[in-house]
Amino acid sequence: MLKSKYKRLKGSQILRQRLLLATLSHTPVLIEDIRTDETWPGLRPHEVSFLRLMEKICDDSFIEINETGTKLKYKPGIVMGGRHLVHDCGTSRAIGYFLEPLIVLALFGRKPLSINLKGITNDSKDPSVDTFKSTTLPMLKHFGVDLKDVVLKIESRGVPPHGGGEVTLTLPTVKSLSAISWTEEGMVKSIRGVSFSTRVSSQFEHAMITSARGVFNRLLPDVHIFTDHRKGPQAGNSPGFGISLVAETTKGCFISADTTVSYGHAGESTEFEEEKKELPPPEDIGEQMAYALLGEINQGGVVDSTHQGLLFLLCALCPADVSKVRVGKLTPYGIETLRNIEDFLKVMFNIEADPSNGTVVLKCVGSGMVNLSRKHS
Repeated sequence: MLKSKYKRLKGSQILRQRLLLATLSHTPVLIEDIRTDETWPGLRPHEVSFLRLMEKICDDSFIEINETGTKLKYKPGIVMGGRHLVHDCGTSRAIGYFLEPLIVLALFGRKPLSINLKGITNDSKDPSVDTFKSTTLPMLKHFGVDLKDVVLKIESRGVPPHGGGEVTLTLPTVKSLSAISWTEEGMVKSIRGVSFSTRVSSQFEHAMITSARGVFNRLLPDVHIFTDHRKGPQAGNSPGFGISLVAETTKGCFISADTTVSYGHAGESTEFEEEKKELPPPEDIGEQMAYALLGEINQGGVVDSTHQGLLFLLCALCPADVSKVRVGKLTPYGIETLRNIEDFLKVMFNIEADPSNGTVVLKCVGSGMVNLSRKHS
């Protein structure tokens, strides 16, 4: 067998994105010095779980981790997709951490993907599954993905520290994406949202909705925030509540903001601390999120700050044609994504600031990614 030439990388930053790009570009990678200077060196549980997920949906991939977890060898296989897959995401990061790379990978799979993910559905670190449903998946439509085959069903909710949530994701495959010119944000025409509560009183939801509406109703009439109160097995294993808001514009852009309030992630606090910790009042959370959403709208751009990385990634995977998009202020994650894209796909973005409204326009010629393994039915 021919010896593969491994691309050498250092550090743990944006590991899931590096593995995603390595898989799509068929580049074997050797990542060294993963948190070597920290008290707990090596890969974190959620990163190992993500590697296991890659193994499930890819065929013939090779993963080797050294004893301390500070060195990782990854040789990508073929993205297979498949039906009725199940993966436990653990409780160190939310399902949202796994969904973003999974969505991109599944589009370039051999067969459509249907997978059941278990773990934390809502937390304050990663985008919630509600945001994926309302904002992330509709984004794919701009790139030519048929949304009737895209389904994300929330079977049960789970918040930190013990999770217990479950979602089912169904995604089609594409031959290739469509290059886009998407620079018009339009004006906000409606605001939708979901507030949820698990193992606490449903009054928490109404309090969040009332305070959020108090902010929005001064600005526009079309505001609907739905409630989703879960009981019993559907409420997961921990008490908590949260809200996910999304603004739709006249040009079909979706801008989102969300948060969840619960007793922190497992391992972050002792049981004694947990008993002492007071959760903030739901009225404050509703108001804070309403202002957070207004802040995202104010920044401008066709997507909010959490979706910049995914937007750039999809543009880079388009055919060899020019894509042009407008975003607000570039986030550190967005900038790191641009670096990784140049590193793996050799796609460079032309970045121009628009001083009139403080936004940034990015142009690139796609890498011409084509799904060669796709089965034609």
